[in-house]
Amino acid sequence: MQHIPAKLVLENGSVYNGTAFGHVGKAAGEVVFNTSHTGYQEILTDPSYSGQMVVMTYPLIGNYGINAEDNESSKIWVSAFIVSELSNIHSNYEATGSLDAFLKEAGVTGLQGIDTRRLVREIRQQGAMRGIISVDGESDLELREKVLGIPEMTGRDLVKTVTTQKNYHLDKTGARFHVAALDYGIKTNILRLLQNAGCRVTVLKADTSAEEIIGLNPDGVFLSNGPGDPAAVGYAIETIRKLADYNRSERPLPIFGICLGHQLLSLAFGAETFKLKFGHHGGNHPVKNLESSRIEITSQNH
Repeated sequence: MQHIPAKLVLENGSVYNGTAFGHVGKAAGEVVFNTSHTGYQEILTDPSYSGQMVVMTYPLIGNYGINAEDNESSKIWVSAFIVSELSNIHSNYEATGSLDAFLKEAGVTGLQGIDTRRLVREIRQQGAMRGIISVDGESDLELREKVLGIPEMTGRDLVKTVTTQKNYHLDKTGARFHVAALDYGIKTNILRLLQNAGCRVTVLKADTSAEEIIGLNPDGVFLSNGPGDPAAVGYAIETIRKLADYNRSERPLPIFGICLGHQLLSLAFGAETFKLKFGHHGGNHPVKNLESSRIEITSQNH
């Protein structure tokens, strides 16, 4: 692997020098960090990260390669991938290739060799920031001016860029329930878990109307994860509001939301959402149960 100099410039003017991997080129987006030790393939292919450059806090990434089973969608969605050190070797019985080759094939830029601890501290203290990665030798000042032209996440509807373009059905032998899943950027494993729970699933475009959903006569409606600002997805909020108002005489229509879907459900019921300073991303976040005082290690991505 060639060691081509590259740098990350943040909107506050901070500069991080390292080397490029994957696709050697320019990338831009909102810089966020993920505290997971493993699961980088799932992170890369999670549509919830659309428009974001992900920094991994764990110091060594890529040591078990890439396999054919762990993708959460059909493509990589992150704008760029930033690590302290990229493993030069990968070893796993399921591995079909390296992380470097995976990014290169997808045209996604990686940056390694920077002080990720310093970068994460800066994001925690100042909040998530826009950034740009460049290998073109442009000055820091020129790159910062370009960073300031990158759209902010607040007010952006990214759901329309990640949702399925065509409704489809996932059957399940002996299914007990029929679930209508609104795809705001749904992950493959969520669909797998719904099927394992005995559900056949109809996956619907994000802008599917309430009338069309009701016409499917589902046993329940699932609102998926997804990227961007939930308050900007007005059409989804209105659909959920209509579904909530719908009253079937025989049985109710349960609605379950996760991640962005949960936020959209809250907005439909009159709540407000706001952007966290730096978000919570990772599989090792402690949460205290106030009723039992137990601490549980949870997976968060919001």
